[in-house]
Amino acid sequence: MTDWISAALLFVGAFFYAAGTLGLLRFPDVYSRLHALAKADNLGLGFVLLGLALQAESIAAGLKILLIWPLALAASAGVGYAIARRADSLGVKPWHKDQP
Repeated sequence: MTDWISAALLFVGAFFYAAGTLGLLRFPDVYSRLHALAKADNLGLGFVLLGLALQAESIAAGLKILLIWPLALAASAGVGYAIARRADSLGVKPWHKDQP
């Protein structure tokens, strides 16, 4: 049963990674692309890590795997902020519907 749950979590995680990649390729500006990557990829990572933690050899190993997620969340927030701040300092304006 654990294998099926783990496989389902890994599949859901892969779906969110694919959705984030699609957002990166399809969204019109840097700000919406950052939003897609930060939200979808972090959620995908959470599901993948949960699926992997279920397959861990011990509880300690599973908890170590799960500790990756908060570190990645903090790194994603910091990098996303730095990219958005740099884009703003370069004068990159957010996309609006009336723009070509």
